[in-house]
Amino acid sequence: MTRISRAVLVTGCSTGIGRETASLLASRGWRVYATARRLDAIADLEESGCRLLELDVTDAASRAAAVQVVVDREGAVGVLVNNAGISELGATETLAVERVERMFATNVFGMLSMTQLALPGMRAQRWGRVVNLGSMNGRYIMPGMGSYAATKHAIEAFSDALRYELRPFGVAVSLIAPGMVTTGFGHAAAERSDSAPVEPVWADYNRRVAELTLAWDSGPRARLACTPRDVAERVARAAESRRPRARYRVAPSATLMLSLRRALSERAFERVLRTQFPSPRP
Repeated sequence: MTRISRAVLVTGCSTGIGRETASLLASRGWRVYATARRLDAIADLEESGCRLLELDVTDAASRAAAVQVVVDREGAVGVLVNNAGISELGATETLAVERVERMFATNVFGMLSMTQLALPGMRAQRWGRVVNLGSMNGRYIMPGMGSYAATKHAIEAFSDALRYELRPFGVAVSLIAPGMVTTGFGHAAAERSDSAPVEPVWADYNRRVAELTLAWDSGPRARLACTPRDVAERVARAAESRRPRARYRVAPSATLMLSLRRALSERAFERVLRTQFPSPRP
């Protein structure tokens, strides 16, 4: 009988969710390949039992090389965790298209290409897990985060299609939908948004959106957020379950906002958003 590979490849392990996921799965006995664009950023994960690979998900050669290493050593990528992602904040009129393209290249096209590279091995062994890191923003839009939410909408669509297409091959696809997470993920986006030269009305709006985003890391709002470890636990559940769920929500903020989005009309839900998020001040 052909040995089934359960080797795990995790993208975007330099910080936050990816780092916690790689460390947690390694501690549970999985053979984990942790990746980042710079190996020095994840050198300490080797002490946690992870194998390290250099990977830039926006570079075709880098993607192919990383997957090939796992295939050569293990026979196949058994579990692919598509975690690598970046964010952009700001009013849609003010967004630099080049930055949005870069975000789609990382969040969406990188995820798609990594999945395509890993799937032949999963199908051949009739077992595999694809775990995509989405967001509650895949189901509704937070003001000032339209471009980021657009990438998460795309991940929702690909995940749903893949789940249907791959079920006959024994490959399960799960989407992890965190609410707000207490990481530094939004800080870089907030800094870029705040430094962009825009009209005063949008500069004020972008500043307030950034302040609200950063407020989830501490204070009263943090009670509705989750930690990277919480998200990693859901990833582990999706990898280890015999029948993984299609979606895993994480954090009270995800449960609250997605429940409201489902229960309320469009107009009523937008009224709720206006009480919680800044609006432009003409």
